[in-house]
Amino acid sequence: MTKIALITLGCPKNVTDSRHLAERLMAEGMRIEDAAENADVILVNTCGFIKDAKEESIEEILKLAKGKASHQKLIAFGCLMKRYRDEIAEAIPELDGIFGVGETEELVKYCGAVVANKLCRTVKPVSNIAGRLQDNALWQRSYTYLKISEGCNKRCTFCVIPAIRGPFRSIPSETVLREAQQFVKQRVRELILVAQDISRYGREIEGHSLLRLLKELVAIPGDFRIRLLYLYPTEISKELLSFVASEEKILKYFDIPLQHSEDRILRLMGRQGTRSEYLKLIRTIRKAIPGVTLRTSFIVGFPGETEKDFEGLVDFIEEVRFERLGVFKYSREEGTPAARLPGQVPAKIKERRYDEIMRRQAAISLEKNEALVGKTLRAVIDEVDEDLILARLDSQAPEIDGVVLVERPEGGRLSRHIRNGSIINVTVVKAFDYDLRGVLAPDGMQAGL
Repeated sequence: MTKIALITLGCPKNVTDSRHLAERLMAEGMRIEDAAENADVILVNTCGFIKDAKEESIEEILKLAKGKASHQKLIAFGCLMKRYRDEIAEAIPELDGIFGVGETEELVKYCGAVVANKLCRTVKPVSNIAGRLQDNALWQRSYTYLKISEGCNKRCTFCVIPAIRGPFRSIPSETVLREAQQFVKQRVRELILVAQDISRYGREIEGHSLLRLLKELVAIPGDFRIRLLYLYPTEISKELLSFVASEEKILKYFDIPLQHSEDRILRLMGRQGTRSEYLKLIRTIRKAIPGVTLRTSFIVGFPGETEKDFEGLVDFIEEVRFERLGVFKYSREEGTPAARLPGQVPAKIKERRYDEIMRRQAAISLEKNEALVGKTLRAVIDEVDEDLILARLDSQAPEIDGVVLVERPEGGRLSRHIRNGSIINVTVVKAFDYDLRGVLAPDGMQAGL
């Protein structure tokens, strides 16, 4: 049986692409390995969004190329390969193959050819693929990502995604629902909806919408929650807010990338909305859903951003006081309109502005975390080791937000039900800038697997 190692870099959308690829490979009788050294074929799913992501992908490929054995095949695919196929083929001749976004079937056929060349015994399709995926690194027991659309129709001047992934296309609801049902059956606790812009879901299909999809998802029987990532700020309806507020299965958490607050910079970015409209939206959300967690991201050092523009952004952040916030230093990407704009900001200024916002947000985050001390809250376990339990509150998205470090009971043994995916009640005892420390509440087990 041909063994495949699948390494995923970049965003959650890449994670879902890798999972779907793994399912196809396993259906063809191949086995997914955690360690590259054990594989016949090493696949690297690359990211080409910004400079740092591109460099990470190249470094990973070079590291794998240096360590691969003579019998192993090294394949790179995904966003970076779509953008720079020819350049990378020339620069890294150790690669045995390059595949872009949307070339899954070609990639599967290549791996199948490796099977044939090895003269393997006849392989049969593998059943219960979702169950088999539990045993490899692609599987996240407590949460998983569900990509609900591909591509983007927005024309943000800094972004290469439309050029790489094409125009916006909703994934059929029956496909999304079928995948969600499989994960719920496997007792995944959190389904995280991702896309470049989930708020546009179904708009090109008559009678479909994000709201309709959510209504169909929450109707699936089971103890699970839904998290919404990447909503475009001008496309959030009051109907959506009302449904989220009333539905227990949808976490009161919105990730709404704003990118900037100042009208002049927003126009240069090709973004819709204004500072005043964003403030109104945030007030509306917080009024409709008391206790909601708001996450956003901003770009500093965009071409033409003056000190006045930056100060306006800082004032906006201080006024809104987001629960979660990420900052990116503008990356000048070739082929984008922003790369040709005058007033490119020096790297040192970008770094200073980045540090300033992160410092201020750390103080805001600490203040909000300190308000949780003494409260007992629902949490889902992501990891259990000898010393600590790593868990997350509903207000903490995996991989991007903080965690709760849950102390083991002193001198006691954990229930056999305390494991990845278990739902527990945690009393917060200490706050840090982004993380929390907690203890199991007396009624610590809310539900077990």
